[in-house]
Parts: sequence; C-alpha cells; structure tokens
Amino acid sequence: MSQWDGKSKGTVLGYKIFVFLIQKAGVKAAYVLLYFVASYYFLFLRKSNKAIFYYFKERLQYSNFKSKKMVFKSYYTFGQTIIDKISISAGLRNKFTYEFDGIETLKQLLAEKKGGVLISAHVGNFEIAEHFLGDIDLNFQINLVTTDLEHSAIKNYLETVTQKPTVKFIIIKEDLSHIFEINAALANNELVCFTGDRYFEGTKSLTEKLLGKEANFPAGPFLIASRLKVPVVFVYVMKEPNLHYHLYAREAAVKHRDEKALLKEYVKSVESILKKYPLQWFNYFDFWNAFKGS
Repeated sequence: MSQWDGKSKGTVLGYKIFVFLIQKAGVKAAYVLLYFVASYYFLFLRKSNKAIFYYFKERLQYSNFKSKKMVFKSYYTFGQTIIDKISISAGLRNKFTYEFDGIETLKQLLAEKKGGVLISAHVGNFEIAEHFLGDIDLNFQINLVTTDLEHSAIKNYLETVTQKPTVKFIIIKEDLSHIFEINAALANNELVCFTGDRYFEGTKSLTEKLLGKEANFPAGPFLIASRLKVPVVFVYVMKEPNLHYHLYAREAAVKHRDEKALLKEYVKSVESILKKYPLQWFNYFDFWNAFKGS
C-alpha cells in the first residue's frame, strides 16, 4: 500500500453496464447507478478507504464525521469523471460545457515552435484534455508519457465503444528509449505530458512537502522538464457541477537543471487546485507513507 501498483479497480462487465446506461438513458442516469458502486467501494475497500480518509482527516484537517462523508463523495466524484470521459469519447461532447483559464499560455507555447512539457496530476479529469482543446482549434499533438499498466481487458473494451484517441502514448521503458521519443516529439513542436504525482517503488524519487507532510514524487518528469530548455506548463481539467469542466494552465518558472525548484512549484500548484477542489484528489493509496510498516 505504500506505493501505487499502476492498476485501477473495475471490471469489463461494470464498464459495459455503465456504457449501456449512458447510450440508452444518458449521463445523469449513469450517475444514479454510480451511487450503488460508490457505496460498495465505501463499505468494502479497506485500504483505499484508509488512505483517502487520511487525506481528508490529517492533511485537510476535517473532522472525523466530515472526513468519512467525504470518502464516499470522493468515490462518487471519481466515478463521475470516468463516466464523463467515456461519454465524451463516445461522441457526447456537446452534452458538456467547457471553460478555459490560461489558454493563452498554451497558444503562446505552440507559437514558439519549441514543443512543450505539460505536467498534470491525478486530480480532476485530465484524460479529456484532447477533446477539450479540440474545441478551440489548437493545432496540437499531445504525447502522454505512461507506464501502460492499466488492465488491458478494460482498455480493449473501451476502444470498441469510444472514438480512437488522438493522444499518442510514450511508454516508459527500462532501456530509457522513451527519452528519444520525448525529444523527437518536442523537436516536432508537440506537447509531452507527464503526471507528477505517482512513483513506483525502486525508481528514482524526489521528496517534497504536500499539504504539510513530506511525500515521494517521481523524479523523471522534473529531471526531464528542467533539462530540456522548453516551456513547462502545469495543466488540470477540473470537474464542476452541471456537466461543466474548467481547464487551468499555468506556465512554470524553470531554472535549468533545478528539478527540486520545479517540484516545489508543482506542489504549490497542486495545493492551490486542491484548495478549490478537495474532492478531486484521486490517489487512493498511501501517498504520504503514513501507514508504512502497519
């Protein structure tokens, strides 16, 4: 539990039921069924309950009662973002509204023709960014750097019911060949996106305080971003009420070869987002190593 294992919960049957509901009765109907799924998670997922309760109780300083209530709300909100992602990818983008905050930053980044690094986190719903940015006709290509450890059966099923993603994937490999792919994408004025908040045991990490307590972060995104001499932008796509999404883009001040300074700035950025959207922290594992050895 002290680190993320690279896989998400869920079954193909569960996804098929939700897709059927979305197609036949709409997004809001799928939200109704989600109450039962979130209740199951709340009642039976002991490890993730413990981890997310710690976030609300110890890091955000909520009361016991409020923290327990927020655990359920967190599962429900997370489920909504998955339903939204499937709905948008399946052609229901016009059911949602979008708001842009800092889009000029991305336009300027692309105009410079150097490529750029985006760093996001497992907050909100960044996976819909390709559909989101498509609405403003940005001529861009996003390359998502990933470990590709998600359940392949679910991925294979979703590919049969959703539009083919325009995002390209750069898979992290032990031989470090992904570094060449990243450099090639940047040379082609493309955007390379990392998530900066999940690391694997045994890989290089950096430590920094998030919400008042030290945690481990993957060193890779910050080492690479601080050495490439390209613009770095923190980007989040956050869910709001009534099928509305809000994109935030903020350019980072990068000192060459100073990955620790970049990490500090990233942490401040994540904290500012969590202050506005406390329910959208979707790291359901022992992020702060609070239970190591227990």
